[in-house]
Amino acid sequence: MAESSDMEQLLLTFKRFAVHGDTKATGKELNGKNWAKLCKDCKITDNKNVTSTDVDIVFSKVKQRTARVITYEEFEEALKQLAPKKFKGQSKEEALQSIYKLVEGREPSNVGVTKVSKTAAVDRLTDTSRYTGSHKERFDESGRGKGREGREEIVENTGYVGAYKNAGTYDAKTKTEK
Repeated sequence: MAESSDMEQLLLTFKRFAVHGDTKATGKELNGKNWAKLCKDCKITDNKNVTSTDVDIVFSKVKQRTARVITYEEFEEALKQLAPKKFKGQSKEEALQSIYKLVEGREPSNVGVTKVSKTAAVDRLTDTSRYTGSHKERFDESGRGKGREGREEIVENTGYVGAYKNAGTYDAKTKTEK
């Protein structure tokens, strides 16, 4: 069997993939999507000996009948089932050690994630200091958005037209005239 530090690395990898992409995940259960991602990122899936279909079948075999997730113990069982298929020329114990070495200490990769563009055209289009008209009203002087205040016209029941510069001066004028 693997050493205790190796098993800790395996548990750490399990927890990393268990919480990947799910803000509510506790790290104690791994869903099918993240199990498939783990197998792909750790290069267990090679589309020759082990395919994505094999990975899904093993997941279905080790999970509880009504469950949609697997625990760490079921995860270890799934690796035991995939090991002989991945490493055909090795004994079961050697294959298990080899598959543990593939998985240990790995974390989810973010390949294909869209990056922020740094081109001059995007900078010019997103520079809030160059905005004109009604769009200019949606941002404060620092360039931060005002949120709802910038999008919606807030009704002031003062009796004056919006943006009237002498608003509130009527009463003062009428009192001085009398």
